[in-house]
Amino acid sequence: MTDLDDLAAEKYVLLTTFRRDGRAVPTPVWAVRDGDALAIWTVADSGKVKRIRREPTVTVAPCDVRGRPHGPAIKGYATLCPPAETRRIRSLLKQKYRLLGRLTLLGSRLRRGEQGTVGVRVTLG
Repeated sequence: MTDLDDLAAEKYVLLTTFRRDGRAVPTPVWAVRDGDALAIWTVADSGKVKRIRREPTVTVAPCDVRGRPHGPAIKGYATLCPPAETRRIRSLLKQKYRLLGRLTLLGSRLRRGEQGTVGVRVTLG
């Protein structure tokens, strides 16, 4: 299996973005395979989205729900997705995370609306 397959099989991955001063900010997130990349979904005005806009270099590692890594970090390049791709990523997350995914995505849509979240694709390497 490839690194992408291994990460996509995990329930949580640790997405690490970087501040202006170079400090790492790790965040556990749900992730799903999206073709040749790893896709995540997050709040559109979150700190990680702002950091990705400024510096798209990230690392991803397998982790538990609390963000404790249990594997090596792999460098990647993150890109923010337009609304159509974000909808597709939501569908992929619903398939992988089943009932919990559906409930979480529904709650988010009710709270923030469709534009309140954004998909992020991470290309490894």
